[in-house]
Amino acid sequence: MKCISVYTNDFEVFSDIYEKVLETPLQENEEMQVEGVTVSESGSVPENYLNRMKQRPEVVVMKVRDRDITILQHRDVFEIFIPEAESMVH
Repeated sequence: MKCISVYTNDFEVFSDIYEKVLETPLQENEEMQVEGVTVSESGSVPENYLNRMKQRPEVVVMKVRDRDITILQHRDVFEIFIPEAESMVH
C-alpha cells in the first residue's frame, strides 16, 4: 500500500484538499505544500501496519469504497493508503 501523509488535524481542511492531494504526483519521501498544508509521500507500508493502526482506539478509520482507499486520522495527521498496482511479469 502506498501511503500519503497529510499534516493537519482539521477534517474540513483535509476534505477541501483531498482530491488535489490525490492528483499531485509525489516521489517517495517527497514533501510539498498543498494550500498551505504539508503533504508527503511516505512510500510503501506493509499491510500489517494498516491493520495494527486500525486497532488503536485513538485512530479514526475512513474507507473510500469505490476507490479501495483507506484513510486513517490520528493526532495531527491523516494517512491516505492507496493500493499499489501489481506489476505483472511476462
